[in-house]
Amino acid sequence: MREMHDEILAARERIRGRVRETPVLLSTVLSEVAGAPVMLKCENLQRTGSFKPRGAMNMLATLSPPAAVVTASAGNHAQGVALAASEFGLSATVVMPRTAPIAKQHATAGYGAAVELVDGTLADAIQRAEAIASERGLVFVPPFDHPLIVSGQGTLGLEVLEQEPDVRCVLVPAGGGGLLAGVAAAVKSVRPDVRIVGVQTAAMPGIVRSLEAGAPVAAPAVRTLADGAAVAGPSALTLDLIRRHVDEVVTVSEEAIAQAIVLLMERSRLVVEGAGALTTAAILGGAVTDPGHTVCVVSGGNIDLNVLGRVSARGLVLAGRHRTLTVAAANTPGELARVTSAIAEAGANILEVRHDLVTADLPVAVARITFRLEVADPAAFDHLLRSLMEGGLVAGVATDLSTPAAAETPH
Repeated sequence: MREMHDEILAARERIRGRVRETPVLLSTVLSEVAGAPVMLKCENLQRTGSFKPRGAMNMLATLSPPAAVVTASAGNHAQGVALAASEFGLSATVVMPRTAPIAKQHATAGYGAAVELVDGTLADAIQRAEAIASERGLVFVPPFDHPLIVSGQGTLGLEVLEQEPDVRCVLVPAGGGGLLAGVAAAVKSVRPDVRIVGVQTAAMPGIVRSLEAGAPVAAPAVRTLADGAAVAGPSALTLDLIRRHVDEVVTVSEEAIAQAIVLLMERSRLVVEGAGALTTAAILGGAVTDPGHTVCVVSGGNIDLNVLGRVSARGLVLAGRHRTLTVAAANTPGELARVTSAIAEAGANILEVRHDLVTADLPVAVARITFRLEVADPAAFDHLLRSLMEGGLVAGVATDLSTPAAAETPH
């Protein structure tokens, strides 16, 4: 462990001034859930929007003589290598899966790298990058499977200990395990009493399965909100470090990740991608309990705006704050105003209205009105339903997860 600690200290000197010491912010809402202070280590505010420049800068700083580089990544490592190459005046080629978020593709090219897209998974992209390295005599910079990458990521752990000396637990997002292995080695070498917990998406739990099997195991590639951690599994290097220094690795659901993204945006004013929200999801979903003074590593903020919009909308639905209401009302002047007045009195906001005057399943004199509403909470919506029914209206409810037919049928 001493050797790894020395490597992390050396990495810190190599990358000093080239990466930011990101802030640690208190999350009041997470602290209430955990029953102890929960701090957010905001690597989403790092250069390129993720922790990845730490490892990339460290590895490229050691190239002697300097050489052109190639890498493969779904996005964040791509940007880290592209930035590091530009810092050291090197050319960089980045191979990315064609399914990588468009925002990450554009950002990587924006840092000066040549981007090549391939069909298939990250594993296919890595295979292509390794072939390019062999064909063109370039240096391959792996996403996580290299001691210099791991020690560079480990510098984050040193910052955590200095910024939060009372920390008792550190939650770290995990995909291939480079960040988790580096942070765990850094923290445990100084504070072996600190609990280190890795957090994976349940959609791709490669590290969890590898720990169970006692050897690297690849999880099938699937689409996940945590695309930055969508790695088949750890390498022999990262798995060995995780087995030695990590106390536990847990998984969280896609729904928990979505809710965490919304909470971080709404309550902490932080735009965070799915992989970056893994640790918050672990607190919210109860995957980690009674952690004590905790630091959640928020590993990145490079979320596609289209995904962010969909996740935000779905998060509001799951929280019961966006609801669909159908009302069967008399097709007479003033009836719509009577319904909207009740909605206003209940403190709800109308987002959309559909007014069907002619329907096959209602009497001629009855219209169906469908509202999409924003409400404070489920209790406020229940209050609205009672008010409408007390006013003699036939009111029904259909959530945004229901079929269109169900959403149009009053109860």
